[in-house]
Amino acid sequence: MKVRDVMSSNVESCSNQDSLQAVASKMESLNVGAIPVVENGQVVGMITDRDLALRGIGQNGNGHASQVMSNNIVTIDADANLQEASSLMAQHQIRRLPVVENGSLVGMLSLGDLAVQDQSDESAGEALSQISQNDVQ
Repeated sequence: MKVRDVMSSNVESCSNQDSLQAVASKMESLNVGAIPVVENGQVVGMITDRDLALRGIGQNGNGHASQVMSNNIVTIDADANLQEASSLMAQHQIRRLPVVENGSLVGMLSLGDLAVQDQSDESAGEALSQISQNDVQ
């Protein structure tokens, strides 16, 4: 099974110049804990609710996405298999992977997406175990 078969494809994003308030509002209205930062169709960062809580406070809530986003984003190709996605999540201790096709954002894959697939239950469990071992998020 491929990543494209289980990913969320209606992914909202923000730009690195969006205000922290705009990012937080978007997260709240979408009921998500992370949002990719996209410039010219390319994923350049990721902002989590934790980033807003910890780094956003230093900006007094008046900064921009670029000031709190995580850089060095790990992405996965839409045609990759689920085992590869699970391995990437475990290796990098992340719970969400932006999905790209030809370099452009086309979806988001979460650990939960993997967990509900019969074929990947075991690998999702292994990934969660490794992520939780040294919970860096």
